[in-house]
Amino acid sequence: MATIPLQEPVYRGADGPVFFAAGFRPFFLFAALQAAVMLPAWLAVFFGVLPVPGQWNPVVWHAHAMVFGFAGAAVAGFLLTAVPSWTNTPYVSGRPLMTLFALWLAGRVTVAAAAVLPPLVVAVADLSFLPLLAVLAARPLIQAGKGRNIIFLPILGLLWLADLCVHVEAMGGPDIGLRGIYLGIFIVLLLIAVIGGRIIPSFTQNWLRMQGSPVEMAAVGWIEKGGAPASVALAAAAHLVLPSSPVAGGALLVAAGVHFYRLSGWHGLATLGNPILAVLHVGYFWMVLGFALLGLSSFVEALPASAAIHALTAGCIGTMVIGVMSRAALGHSGRPLQLAPATVVAYVLISVGAILRVVAPVVPGAMVVLTLAGGVAWTAGWLVYIAVYLPIVTRPRADGRPG
Repeated sequence: MATIPLQEPVYRGADGPVFFAAGFRPFFLFAALQAAVMLPAWLAVFFGVLPVPGQWNPVVWHAHAMVFGFAGAAVAGFLLTAVPSWTNTPYVSGRPLMTLFALWLAGRVTVAAAAVLPPLVVAVADLSFLPLLAVLAARPLIQAGKGRNIIFLPILGLLWLADLCVHVEAMGGPDIGLRGIYLGIFIVLLLIAVIGGRIIPSFTQNWLRMQGSPVEMAAVGWIEKGGAPASVALAAAAHLVLPSSPVAGGALLVAAGVHFYRLSGWHGLATLGNPILAVLHVGYFWMVLGFALLGLSSFVEALPASAAIHALTAGCIGTMVIGVMSRAALGHSGRPLQLAPATVVAYVLISVGAILRVVAPVVPGAMVVLTLAGGVAWTAGWLVYIAVYLPIVTRPRADGRPG
């Protein structure tokens, strides 16, 4: 089974402030801040406390902040941390990292202020981030010459194209913003299928071996050789071209089955005593559940697609992001993989918030209360994460090494 070895990269001397010594530091922290700030902002818009943001479709505006702001920062932090490990090259740090972070931040500020800024200014600011991220990742990946990791570059290109669709609509073009959002969501899920399929079984197998319970992962050749990401891609294509159709519903149910079968071979129940590992299994299960719910919504009128979308976003993406960030930030800051109890609370709050948000549209009489409660719980989870990890990402490594 292919794995991603998250080992330490080669080191060079200090290059600027410690906060910009490695990509996980600014991007993991600000991914959490984006979630903790923009979800309450959306709830304020949803409940009429704040005005609709300019010419943007309010739902698209909210989803864009989560997909391209929150998840985009998490993807950047992961790639800037993992690529040096895969290629044995130094971290991107100092001025190049500062520039990349400034572009991400400019995108967040301009999109948040879209009501008062020209759409072209917002688009240029926001669309500048992913191309620079791709450039910074491309050189070491291409030089290493490993095709299975170079695939992340065209995936970043597709994510940029999805973002472009949103801005085309915001600038008065055709109504393709929501399709851009859906494309962005499926691209992030594709990344989770690829990365999760490498790290979850590897981490699980290693941990169980250390516990004296060695196991062999039940890898299925066709799933691991492209079937898993292909099922996501086919489901995405069907949903984008024929949303809510039997064809889309069938493709999504097939994807749910493929990933449930994959997950069932990873011995997730054996990890329940190790939250930093179990959370990754929970996050992947959220993807299975989301695909199943979205597929069923094509056949069951009482099951709205919005419930499934929140299972995939607040549930799967939210849980996988906090699981990967909390683990990687500890390991790459020279600390043991031992969670603070508060981090486990954050894990629980993220899933509780997602559950409430998934249930909300299914119970119309309680939708307002459940939506608000889900948003509060999900936001609280990220505030707890920030409280725990702020000193970790802003201080030098615990082992005294650079990075």
